[in-house]
Amino acid sequence: MPQTAAPDFFDEGTPCAVLTTEPVGSGVLDYLAPEGGCWLGAFVDVPLGPRRVVGVVWGPAEGKFARNKLRQIIRVLDAAPLRSELRDFLTRVADYTLTPLPAMLRLATRVPGLGDGPATRKLLFRGTALPPRMTDARERVLAALDSFGGAGLTPGELAQVAGVSAAVVRGLVKNGGLVEQDAPRDQPYGRLNPALPRSALSDDQAQAAQHLRDAMAQDKFGATLLKGVTGSGKTEVYLEAIAACLARGRQALVLLPEIALTSEFLTRVEGRFGARPAEWHSGVTLTERRRCWRMVAQGDAQLVVGARSALFLPFRDLGLVVVDEEHDTSYKQEEGALYNARDMAVLRASLNGAQAVLASATPSLESWANAASGKYARVDLAARFGPNTLPDMRAIDLRAEDLPSNRWISPSLQRAVTARVQAGEQALLFLNRRGYAPLTLCRACGHQVGCTDCDARMVEHRFQKRLVCHQCGASAPIPTACPACGAEDRMAPVGPGVERLEEEARALWPDARVLVLSSDLFGSARALKEHIAAIANGAADIIIGTQIVAKGHNFPLLTLVGVIDADLGLSGSDLRAAERVFQLVRQVAGRAGRAEKAGLALVQTSQPEHPVIRAILSGDEETFWRTEADARFALGMPPYGRLAGIILSSPNMEDAFALGQRLAMQSAPLARIGAQVFGPAPAPIARIRGRHRVRLLVKAPKGAPLQAALRAWVAPHKLARDLRLAIDIDPQSFL
Repeated sequence: MPQTAAPDFFDEGTPCAVLTTEPVGSGVLDYLAPEGGCWLGAFVDVPLGPRRVVGVVWGPAEGKFARNKLRQIIRVLDAAPLRSELRDFLTRVADYTLTPLPAMLRLATRVPGLGDGPATRKLLFRGTALPPRMTDARERVLAALDSFGGAGLTPGELAQVAGVSAAVVRGLVKNGGLVEQDAPRDQPYGRLNPALPRSALSDDQAQAAQHLRDAMAQDKFGATLLKGVTGSGKTEVYLEAIAACLARGRQALVLLPEIALTSEFLTRVEGRFGARPAEWHSGVTLTERRRCWRMVAQGDAQLVVGARSALFLPFRDLGLVVVDEEHDTSYKQEEGALYNARDMAVLRASLNGAQAVLASATPSLESWANAASGKYARVDLAARFGPNTLPDMRAIDLRAEDLPSNRWISPSLQRAVTARVQAGEQALLFLNRRGYAPLTLCRACGHQVGCTDCDARMVEHRFQKRLVCHQCGASAPIPTACPACGAEDRMAPVGPGVERLEEEARALWPDARVLVLSSDLFGSARALKEHIAAIANGAADIIIGTQIVAKGHNFPLLTLVGVIDADLGLSGSDLRAAERVFQLVRQVAGRAGRAEKAGLALVQTSQPEHPVIRAILSGDEETFWRTEADARFALGMPPYGRLAGIILSSPNMEDAFALGQRLAMQSAPLARIGAQVFGPAPAPIARIRGRHRVRLLVKAPKGAPLQAALRAWVAPHKLARDLRLAIDIDPQSFL
């Protein structure tokens, strides 16, 4: 018999299934429809034991309990029902990542006041007059308000984002610097106008933009890899795709890998379309988060710019998903639901009949291979926009440099930086290590200071006067005496971090303005954005930065990039080590020479003959990708094979190892699909937050039904209360 389609509406008293965010079985429980009935996908309040919890009407009742034992849905919430394509997306992501469906629903309902009805509230806006007496605190309040593009904030939110007391905000209201207005709790965003004049495009850009416009006109799924060298104008190209999407009345989503990138990008969007888009990331206020969620569901947010979690917003008609810097590792969620936003963006687009655009100067090998096989279309921008050219890339062979053991800036690099500073230009020194030194060592007994809760060394952060564990966040004072032998004044920092590099730079160039860009040095995303804007305006002569500086920033005065340690990351057994070093160094080198003056990138290395270093210097990216692809193909590794990481953790190492050994010995479900099991073995970082960690790795052929086999493999093994098992499909990190 043909299967009956699920009803769209459940009349009062009709049994229906409700998915909650609570970890109860599958999360789907049977209830009776409330008074007035409810739509499929409706958000509802349901009783669960003595509590009330939020859920979504997921479909017909499963029928596990008699009707007279079912409780009734309490009420339907005032929110647009969850559309079928988003419900399908959550189910597909849950199945692919082996994540419980309630945990996926939590990602789609991270919004305050979900059940609140329409209401008004007091918001503060700019007044028409400046207060008679300005103070630093008052200036911060007005600047914070201006940074939200004219949107109102509640008094509490404004005080928080400005970092002032409530009294400062009240004083500005009293003297007219701020005005208080009653406003709807959630207001639509300003309309974006796709017909406004755009910037002039080069021939390459125009062809690429036309390809994306043609794809949008088909109103069906397609994926395109937009590969362009740094400075080639990829953003202007995909803004044209956004314009085509908006012109068709559909919504667009742009994912960015770093919150600090949003400020410059939002300004560009506003300049192109005449209004600011919606934002979705951890840096927005709860009020804006609620507004964004509801306006997206109602169709009153045309464009959302956000972090990876924006994929789970309830779009009414999603027509385009752009993943900018698609190679960036921050798109992989490493806690809770373990998913890769790059891959899930393509899935979301396919379920919505939307276009997916993956943009990068150095694409991931996965995307490169998908384009090579014809699964994705590919559009290339081979030259920089305008008269500026790609920077000249040269190696500095550290073996030939007279460099003291406690110094990291070679004489050759020093001379190059001096010349740029004297010419009124900017130089960037890049080192992908936060803090002052990665290791603190006792010169008397050799003791290395480690975290008490993790098998990791404590990193010295001299600006904070603390040692910090980068695994769990624990911190401790910098010791003056050795914790092991008690020797006084024998503790020594070993190796450089960006703070130590700053110390060296200030000694070499005492008259230069030196500024460090590292995510841990700023208390808020707003402060980081302000420093990036200041650098772009010429507020520093020498910039010292971690990988955050490689992510799309445009510093017009920057003409020299010095990579302090290009060899960092080349050693070890990480599957993607070569790919990541290549991407990172090429990306950071691309910050140089993005305006009229030519750029130079100097790469300090002790291995100039290494294949990856040679590929970085030559710029022959296609040869690098083909070589890397051939090596992966020969080994059956992603993207030509499949991997799953199994992470077992327990307060007791023996318990975790025992489970790992049982899994390894009882791997018949995996053997049936041709998969291999490696391990168990202690994780490279074997203890985090007091929990011992054991890893196994499963390798399977490309087309193997891996998820089903993994479910069958782990199902017979019941976990003790303190034992945890996590499955990471397509792992990016092997720590």
